[in-house]
Amino acid sequence: MPRPAADKTAARALRPRVRPGKLTLIEDSKIGQLLTLLDRSGVPQHLEELLAGRPGPPGVRPRTVLAGLLLAAYFTGRATIAEAWRILHFRLQPRARTWLGIDAEPPATARESIAASRRLYRGFDRITTALDPARCDRRSRLPQDIADDHARLWSSPAGLEAAERLQLLANQLVLTPVRMAQERGHLRGWRGDVGVDATAIPVRAHPDSDRNGTASVEITAGWHYSGGSGTGTFGYSATFVVAAHRRPPGQEAGEPTGYPQMCVGLVLDTPTVRTGRNVITALHALSDLGLPVGTCAADRAYTGCSPENFQIPVRRLGYRLALDYKASDRGTQGSWQGALLIDGTLTCPHIPAALANATHRADDKTVREIRDNRELTDRIAARTACHLKTKEGPDERGSIRLHCPAAGPSPSVNCARRDRLRPQGPRTTGPPPAVLDISDARRRAAHPAARPTVQLAPADQLPPACGKSAITVPADAAGDLKTAKFRQDIPYLSTAWIAAYKPIRSHNEGTHGRLKSDEIDIGNPKHRPAPGQVAQNLLIALLVTAGNLDILETWLYQRTGTHLADTDFAADTRVAPSNPNPGGPAPLVHAGLPPPRLPEP
Repeated sequence: MPRPAADKTAARALRPRVRPGKLTLIEDSKIGQLLTLLDRSGVPQHLEELLAGRPGPPGVRPRTVLAGLLLAAYFTGRATIAEAWRILHFRLQPRARTWLGIDAEPPATARESIAASRRLYRGFDRITTALDPARCDRRSRLPQDIADDHARLWSSPAGLEAAERLQLLANQLVLTPVRMAQERGHLRGWRGDVGVDATAIPVRAHPDSDRNGTASVEITAGWHYSGGSGTGTFGYSATFVVAAHRRPPGQEAGEPTGYPQMCVGLVLDTPTVRTGRNVITALHALSDLGLPVGTCAADRAYTGCSPENFQIPVRRLGYRLALDYKASDRGTQGSWQGALLIDGTLTCPHIPAALANATHRADDKTVREIRDNRELTDRIAARTACHLKTKEGPDERGSIRLHCPAAGPSPSVNCARRDRLRPQGPRTTGPPPAVLDISDARRRAAHPAARPTVQLAPADQLPPACGKSAITVPADAAGDLKTAKFRQDIPYLSTAWIAAYKPIRSHNEGTHGRLKSDEIDIGNPKHRPAPGQVAQNLLIALLVTAGNLDILETWLYQRTGTHLADTDFAADTRVAPSNPNPGGPAPLVHAGLPPPRLPEP
């Protein structure tokens, strides 16, 4: 029967808008590159297996849905179904349509446009339904108690398993351009330093309403508070791990990098929930690539985490920590076997009090302007002589061995007890003692007279750090929470710490700024309107994947003046992840072009 006139009017109002003047066709080579990138992530194949056997019509396949969203993110900076629909049905050439199972001709009527759009929406809905441990109606607000029950399911064993699977899929997408850069040798200049930080991901939904007792449509969202800001952002927190690097002390900023500063880890979660563990999830995914391991710099939000959730696992992964402290945590923080923990570094227990308390209760302004405070700078530099020295680096469990600064072949302080352990009296064998050349600054500094002398306590009061040849400091520092929490590998506020912490942190902020720029603005909720934590995870991952590819392409063009070729997207030894001929050889991927469209399952 013909539809009423009112229905026809409603159909015209609801159908996706097509902009005729902007329907430029996309080259098959670029479509092939992005499809190959998507296939290499393995996410479409995982979703195919997850949806196999589910009731209902299969609809649009996950590969087509994700491909449309990735194309939309890359070409428009928006991860919306409407943009994906426009690209899939109006901007693909005939050959590319066959790769994705798209009709050869675009929709010609309003009904056909609505039907094609709704099929794409249903295909995305099937993906989010399969991945969501607490699926509920997100078209309207739920009563607060019912929404709380759904939100609690995310903390149940089944919910944690689903969240882990979701985070794994997101990192598979984000790391695919990183893996490609690694295979092509573009990451040779990266030494493994990473910066970790969380940034706010606002959502379109309003927060919970105390007036009528209804919950937000985003039942797992919360308030994200940036450091130093009293105004919160309602949404999610995205934990980013960014490829960064230290600078040699004294080197000026602004020198070109020898590698693309890409995002190498992403976890989207409720704010203030699993803050430290989300970093470990991302670092574990990164470790599978076999890339170098260097310094991990984190701000005070991560310093305040429980050590078993952040500091201990990071050390066991082989990273050196560079941390910042709150004003109340600066100065003497604890001890380990008698050695004082001062600003994260184990120090001789007989260090002068003026040096030990140099940063006690120092406020943030003093720390930020430390280069202008000559007295504080000199005291921090004078601490170096009293720091325990590394005897053995971290083992497979992250344990290190340290010895007294007065011991070893190159002591930095004079200690009466250590001097008694050395041979005394005139030499009877060997060469005569060398005459000191006072014009040689290095030899003057190494002479015992130039070293500070520590004042010992009575012998029966000496701690183990003074009586042993070396002490072992395990990664977890069992029995001493503060040592496990505050210890770091670079002396706090020293020249080396400033040259490591500040550049890495600036790289974090630079990557956040680039991913929140006009081209790909992950901070704009209109660019990813689909509600729910699962949908937001997938859309943010696709936007960051497109951002990573843009960072890689821009870096390569600025460095060599060339673009990524089709062959850069496919390794010679890799095959297409989907095999249309089970039991037979899989087709090779040549020139970055994916295989033809697969038969419907």
